[in-house]
Amino acid sequence: MPELLEDEVPRDAIDRLISEWCTVLPDRDPSDMGIFTRLYRIMKHVDRRVSVVFRAHGLREGEFDLLSTLYRRATNEGMTPNALCAAVVLSSGAMTNRLDRLAERDLIERVDNPEDRRSVLVRLSDKGREMMPGLLDAYLSELGAMREALDVDHADALAAGLRALLVALEGRATREGP
Repeated sequence: MPELLEDEVPRDAIDRLISEWCTVLPDRDPSDMGIFTRLYRIMKHVDRRVSVVFRAHGLREGEFDLLSTLYRRATNEGMTPNALCAAVVLSSGAMTNRLDRLAERDLIERVDNPEDRRSVLVRLSDKGREMMPGLLDAYLSELGAMREALDVDHADALAAGLRALLVALEGRATREGP
C-alpha cells in the first residue's frame, strides 16, 4: 500500500525526491519541484500515450497540430504558411518540412493565394478533412482516459491553475522577447 500524506493522498516519487533534497540541503526550498517535476513527468506520460494515437493515423504530434489548426479554423480557403507558423509557434524551416510530409500523404494541399500572387495558401485536402473527425475522437478519448484519475473539482482546479501559470509565463516571454 502506498505511503499516505496527511490528507490521505498517496505519496509519489516527487514527494520522496523533495524529502531527499530537504535532507541534503536543508537551507533550500525545493517545493517548486513539486509542481514542475510533476508537470514534466506527466507530460512524458501524455506524450507517450497520444503518440500512439497519432502513429495509428500515420502522424507525428507536430503534424497533428497543423492538421487540427487547419481543421478547426473551419475555412476551406486555407491559411498562409506564415499564419500557420504563428498559430503553432514553429519556425518556417520546420513548417516547410511538415507541410511537405503532409502534402506527400495528400492530407493538405497548397493553392495559389488569390490576394497575393507571391504566396500560397495551405488547406486540408478532402482526404485530410475526412480523417480529422476519427483522429480527433481517438485523441479526445485518450485525453479523457488520462483525466479520469481526477474528479471534476480537481480537474477544474488543475485547469485553472495551469491557465494562470501559462498566461503569466507567456506574458513574461512576450515582454522579455525570444
